[in-house]
Amino acid sequence: MKFQRKKRPLPEISVTSMVDVVLLLLFFFMVSSTFNQKSSIKIKLPQANGMAISAEDTTLTLVIDGDGDYFLDGSDGQLDEVINKSVDTLQRALAKHCEHPEQTPLIIQADSKAPHQAVMTALEAASEVGFSHITFAAEQPQGKP
Repeated sequence: MKFQRKKRPLPEISVTSMVDVVLLLLFFFMVSSTFNQKSSIKIKLPQANGMAISAEDTTLTLVIDGDGDYFLDGSDGQLDEVINKSVDTLQRALAKHCEHPEQTPLIIQADSKAPHQAVMTALEAASEVGFSHITFAAEQPQGKP
């Protein structure tokens, strides 16, 4: 009597479930990661001669990009975009970000290509909220200390 040996199947590793877990981890880290918004807004400040001032911790920064969109420096260090360009919306956003506008300096960082109307709207909204210390940010011209 001749017995035949059964052939054993070659051992395999099923990677299907491992691929699923890796993709879920990748998705989780992509969704839960924070993105630095300051690096995504590119503005080119106009040049001007003048003295440099030190930014205090209590200052509020309003950034106006080249398209005339407004961004406020939030308490977490991130820039919060103002929903639309109307004076009322900007006033509410300024009041929300600052409890004592009469004591807090406001720094306006407007792009050199920002529309003049956007800067005027920002000044109007800031004065209506009660800001009295308003400063514009600028760069020193090339070759000046």
